[in-house]
Amino acid sequence: MTFPISIAKAQPDQRLRDLSIFGGLALWLVYTRVFWAIHASHFVLPPCPFYYLTGHPCPFCGGTRSFAHMWQGDISDAVRLYPLGPVLFAGTILGVGGLGAGLVTGRSWTPRLTSLQWRLLIIGGISAVAVSWVLKVFVLGN
Repeated sequence: MTFPISIAKAQPDQRLRDLSIFGGLALWLVYTRVFWAIHASHFVLPPCPFYYLTGHPCPFCGGTRSFAHMWQGDISDAVRLYPLGPVLFAGTILGVGGLGAGLVTGRSWTPRLTSLQWRLLIIGGISAVAVSWVLKVFVLGN
């Protein structure tokens, strides 16, 4: 059995990919860290268009506020706003750390999954988002 992630010397295209993902995740973490301060000044990203069109939250509504609550250590409000929020927050922190370490050491993290493992990962991710959305719409509210 092989480990599902390969850590090898980064090629230029892999380095650019890792740097792009690292930058995007880091910017997202900075934005959610200062969210409450910029929210007070009404200088935040626009609200969800799905919510305005349908009156119901989209599968990702509440994610930003959930991350902002996680920065304050308020896990209960983070889960209430977006059930997957705390897990995604922890994953984002770990992802930034792993990508940062790879960029510093010149290594790249590349998944080595079989097609069955990819399918199971995709089905699991879609299922988690669907369950989160159902909880959001029918149990937790917006």
